[in-house]
Amino acid sequence: MSEPAGDPLHLTIRAGLPDDMRVLLADYPRERWGEPTLAEMARFWLGVHDNFRRHHAHMVAIADHWRSGHSDLRGLHGRLIPSVDQFLQHLDMHHRIESGQYFPIFRRVEPRIAHGVDLLDRDHDAVHADLEALLQAAIAFHQDIQTDAASAGDNASRLAEVLDAMGPRVLRHLHDEEEIVIPLIATRADEIG
Repeated sequence: MSEPAGDPLHLTIRAGLPDDMRVLLADYPRERWGEPTLAEMARFWLGVHDNFRRHHAHMVAIADHWRSGHSDLRGLHGRLIPSVDQFLQHLDMHHRIESGQYFPIFRRVEPRIAHGVDLLDRDHDAVHADLEALLQAAIAFHQDIQTDAASAGDNASRLAEVLDAMGPRVLRHLHDEEEIVIPLIATRADEIG
């Protein structure tokens, strides 16, 4: 995980966004996002984010089931490793699409949020470090299970710890990204494509 290096808005330490990054939220607050008139693209974006939230919670629940003694290591492996694999693939692909395709358009369409979009890009780097840690922990656990290694329990615990540690950062990023981009998509979807 990259360190904040004096950046008060770094994903690892921020508790929310400054008002100047939430400038569009005043015109289209979160309370309106459930309205039937919300642009389909915004509705899709929120749905994808909700899926990431649910998927992370599901992985933590699998780990908690094992930690509470209701599953053995092989059961944990059989349920958690495929879920981790899917989560890694989907979140990495999602961030590549956002950073490569949508974020440049958002900056062009609404320059007032460009610095917020830049922050989201930096978040992606921080989340990528979490994804890399998750991948490495999953590989270590998987290899231990495949070889019946004595360290399987330790590596299962490490994998669960990585899931716990990354949760607040991923959730913070999703929340903040929504506050920056959903109002833009909701009001100017025709310019975004």
